[in-house]
Amino acid sequence: MHLRLSIILCLTLLPAVPPAAAHGTPPYGIHVVDAATGRGIPLVELRTVNDQTFLTDNAGWIAFNEPGLIDCEVWFHLTSPGYSREKDGFGFTGVRLTPAAGGKTEIKLQRTQPAERLARLTGQGLYRDSTLLGLPAPLPNLHPAGILGQDSVQAVPWKGRLFWLWGDTSVAHYPLGNFRTTAATTAADIKPESPIAFDYFLHPDKPGTPRPMMLLEGPGAVWLFGLLNVKDAAGAEQLLCHYGRYPGLAPVLEQGIAAFDESAGVFRSVTVIDNAEKWRFPRNHAVRVTGGGSDHFYFTAPLPCVRVRASVEDVKNPASYEALVWDSTASAWQWQRSAPPTSQKEEAALIATGKMPADKARWQLRDAATGKPVSVHTSSLQWNAWRQRWVLIFCQGGEKDAPSYLGEIWYAESPAPDGPWSAAVKVASHPRYSFYNPIHHGFLNAEGGRVIYFEGTYTAEFSGNPVKTPRYDYNQLLYRLDLDAPALRPARTSP
Repeated sequence: MHLRLSIILCLTLLPAVPPAAAHGTPPYGIHVVDAATGRGIPLVELRTVNDQTFLTDNAGWIAFNEPGLIDCEVWFHLTSPGYSREKDGFGFTGVRLTPAAGGKTEIKLQRTQPAERLARLTGQGLYRDSTLLGLPAPLPNLHPAGILGQDSVQAVPWKGRLFWLWGDTSVAHYPLGNFRTTAATTAADIKPESPIAFDYFLHPDKPGTPRPMMLLEGPGAVWLFGLLNVKDAAGAEQLLCHYGRYPGLAPVLEQGIAAFDESAGVFRSVTVIDNAEKWRFPRNHAVRVTGGGSDHFYFTAPLPCVRVRASVEDVKNPASYEALVWDSTASAWQWQRSAPPTSQKEEAALIATGKMPADKARWQLRDAATGKPVSVHTSSLQWNAWRQRWVLIFCQGGEKDAPSYLGEIWYAESPAPDGPWSAAVKVASHPRYSFYNPIHHGFLNAEGGRVIYFEGTYTAEFSGNPVKTPRYDYNQLLYRLDLDAPALRPARTSP
């Protein structure tokens, strides 16, 4: 007994050794950084001539330890959305290195787009290669909730913290994860350039499993959208949103408006809505708009064309919702409660048929560089104090000549939340990949609003690309955007 105890104590006191070093040859560290900021770049792919692929982690590190390719010259093809370096004489983009056990090298890339990629926020292996190199890993490489991937995030300040919601969530222990919405909280004063530690709501009966945040009878996924925080008559904060039970991407089976039950830690239905209803409820991302005697929540659906008064009672009542429509008889835009909103596509048709003057358009967004129209698939709206304008971060629709399907992200601004929106500048591209449901987190704005942050779902799901990016696929990527960047000036509206 004493001998066994001594062995256990000795093993416990042994110094920590990086896994690769424990098996022999220590890995070669390749650090890929932004030439302008010096920060490590996540999602950089290095590929050898024989097609071995390596990806940087959140800190920009690759731990290279391929037998046979140590102590010899190795060419790495280099690709990364929004980053590059000069091509060589034969047109190849890459770098020639001589990996050595335990050595390190740095590669600097130039950013080719306005938005700077900061981190992958969700999933496993955020600092995998840093760990293999024996470098600090500020977050565990697998959260206790066992989460591998998360779709479509929303977040609002709530009771001195931040409340986060995600859609479908994949987990380590089985191919079918949580399809009833996942949630977490974080501190309110998180810094986007630092790792963000999510405190997930866990399943009370299944340790290491995320909690389903809305329990409905029947098959299908349960998705929550339009998350907002509004005070009730007693001054208490209430989290409200739309809920729907869906058989995949097919029409809704059940829907309504839900409120967060803090005592139970789940959302519960407070209003049931007919399945035929298409717009009289919270949708996509919500933003509160005040001023001029008005206090409303606007919903980007996909543009800010639906609103409701900012009270618990009105948010819960579908009859209180208003849509912005073009009245051809009055030749004017009107907020009303009977008809669905005039869409971007419908507005274009009205202009083409002479039923709307072109100078009355609100949704005809165009590429500031080419003048070509840009359709909006999903978007996120926020007031920006630095620009004194409403700014829109949006995902482009499915134009055939785009580098990706649902992977192109644009910036636009307007003096009013409901437009007019016109010139737009592309700020991020994800060729042959999707990056949908972007959300601009206004609570993260820095330097008086000059610097903003947005994230979205990076996935091959709708892109047509058969090759999924390991660890990154079906997860959230965070970007930083400096609104003073010269590239954004063509999108500015006059004071």
